[in-house]
Order: sequence, then C-alpha cells, then structure tokens
Amino acid sequence: MRKEKTKRYNQVKDLVRWAMSYHARMAKQYGDAAEEASSERVKMALNYLANRELRMQTGLEDIFHDGTDHTEVLETWFDEVGDFPHPPKLERIAETANYDSIDAIMETAVTEHSTLQDLYQHRASRANVNPEKEFFNSLAEGHEAEMRRIVTSLEELEDI
Repeated sequence: MRKEKTKRYNQVKDLVRWAMSYHARMAKQYGDAAEEASSERVKMALNYLANRELRMQTGLEDIFHDGTDHTEVLETWFDEVGDFPHPPKLERIAETANYDSIDAIMETAVTEHSTLQDLYQHRASRANVNPEKEFFNSLAEGHEAEMRRIVTSLEELEDI
C-alpha cells in the first residue's frame, strides 16, 4: 500500500491527476489479472474493465487539453482537514480486489466507481465557488453513468 501523507491544501488539478493515476493503475491491474485468468468470461470481463479504466483516465487527461479553459477550476485550492477517506479506501479496494468470478469483478468495479463518485460529491459539497461545484458534480454524474454501463455489460457477459 502506498503510504502518502495527505496534504491539507491541494488544488483541484492535484486531485484530477491523482484520479488519472488511479484509473491507470486499475487498468493495469485489470489487464494483468486478465492475463492470468483461467476462465474466458472472466478474462473478457477484466479486459473490458481495463479498457473502461483507460477511457476514464483519458477523459480526465482531456480536461487539461480539450481546448476549453478549466484553469479557474483546476487552479482552485481546497482545504481538507483529515476528513478525506476516499483515496485510502480506493487504495484498499485495489489491493484487496478479487477476480475469481464475474460477480466478484463487478463488486470491485462498482465499489471503486461508487467510491470515486462519493469523492467527487464530497468535493462538490465543499466547493467554495460554483464552477468547482459544477465540475465535481459533472465528474460524479459521469461515474454514476459509468457504473450503470459496467453493471449492464458485466451482467450481459454473465448471461452468455
């Protein structure tokens, strides 16, 4: 487990970069697990999730390079005084993930995306300016939609 001391003061861009690296880590983890999977359906599910994680990472990267000016939001500072349990919880999810069955894989993916959604909702609720609130609400909504897609796709795969 990565033991990083959480800084009290951060900029929104720091959190976005952290989330990008988390998605990249999960993509690699799902991809590595797919290579070791003995079941073809489990392998397909893990490869699907690895691709979804890469898409989420790319979506966050695009915030920095999409031609729109998110500078106001990305440069916004926020103060977290220890009430920021999401990153350590997400690290535990990554470390304790079970990939033995499609149900277990779906539980990991849903827990991961739900926790990220909670993180974004937490930041939206504590936002100091409206653009920051809208930004994090948008990210939270994106994770909610992503969870629905993942569940639907994995349920279809399980029915094959």
